[in-house]
Amino acid sequence: MAGSLAASAFFPGPGASPAASAKTSKNMAGELPENLSVRGIVAKPGAPSGNMQVKAQAQALPKVNGTKVNHKNMSTDSEEAIPYSAPKTFYNQLPDWSMLLAAVTTIFLAAEKQWTLLDWKPKKPDMLVDTFGFGRIIQDGLVFRQNFLIRSYEIGADRTASIETLMNHLQETALNHVKTAGLLGDGFGATPEMSKRNLIWVVSKIQLLVEQYPSWGDMVQVDTWVAAAGKNGMRRDWHVRDYNSGRTILRATSVWVMMNKNTRRLSKMPDEVRAEIGPYFNGRSAISEEQSEKLAKPGSNSDGDETKQFIRKGLTPRWGDLDVNQHVNNVKYIGWILESAPISILEKHELASMTLDYRKECGRDSVLQSLTTVAGECADGHPDSTIQCDHLLQLESGADIVKAHTEWRPKRAHGGEGNMGFFPAESA
Repeated sequence: MAGSLAASAFFPGPGASPAASAKTSKNMAGELPENLSVRGIVAKPGAPSGNMQVKAQAQALPKVNGTKVNHKNMSTDSEEAIPYSAPKTFYNQLPDWSMLLAAVTTIFLAAEKQWTLLDWKPKKPDMLVDTFGFGRIIQDGLVFRQNFLIRSYEIGADRTASIETLMNHLQETALNHVKTAGLLGDGFGATPEMSKRNLIWVVSKIQLLVEQYPSWGDMVQVDTWVAAAGKNGMRRDWHVRDYNSGRTILRATSVWVMMNKNTRRLSKMPDEVRAEIGPYFNGRSAISEEQSEKLAKPGSNSDGDETKQFIRKGLTPRWGDLDVNQHVNNVKYIGWILESAPISILEKHELASMTLDYRKECGRDSVLQSLTTVAGECADGHPDSTIQCDHLLQLESGADIVKAHTEWRPKRAHGGEGNMGFFPAESA
């Protein structure tokens, strides 16, 4: 029996717990060595005591050869703490499944996000096309295309985009064309070779035909390209369409020449500049020569016709009217020209065509006056008639800035839901 007890103390059976085996050894031998661990192996004297401490008090009476062994005089005061290490089992050695699941989920989400970015397609092409306003070069690098959404602050009282809005779209695409082609220097649309010579572009003439006006929320598509204009000029054309229907909104052509930024005098086109822009020249024309000839030149009204003249004086440029070349932006001239047009024409007609002939630049200290001459019976703004006007924008000292000719057609009906404006309540 003594041999079996000794064996059971150091080699516990399958059903005995480590703590029970340790207590059995203590009862039989009289005392338990202080350095004896629950596995029955003598621990090293200097072993760290970081393992879990368990109480030596048994929860059940151990049995030796089927006989219960009673623990006498066992109290909490005599309890001894012994180190305990969880036995290595199959479940303890398994990896932490929650951590593994989290890692797999993270990898899956990252892969899904990357795939989404690579395979992204707009769900509503009519609204999300060219969302960030980035244009692109098409047709073998000869045409630049950009889309614009007509915003609420770009429409007028008749719920359509103003002519200034459309002209700003033309100017924006022209600059973005130069930038996208890699030809943008440090000037306003100037190429690197132009920047070296302090040369800038200035517009000398613009002709445009407006077939319809877009409304708030419409998407317009603008194509622009360049061509040679004589020996020292460059022609730039635009074709604006409705993005959804493809119908033409506006066609325009312009002629640009070079000016020395310091002397403010016109300059010939250097061969180096011609070599830069020459590969982008396109012979296509937005307005045919026949259509261009039909657009009356500024001041073409004969002196024998009955005319009425309207004048608006005291026009001065604001700081916001200047561009980076420190002269008034050419789009601002259009607003000044229309300042002197009769309100009856603006209310009942819409601009159908315009020819602008730029004569002199305007600075921030200039004071201008706008003159509009309406031919014959058109002066009263009859709603069913086509109206022709001549315009002159000049300094009050007498120098001409811009001459223009406009044609107006009866205003077309434009649908619209509700009224987006806020008006004061009528008094009772």
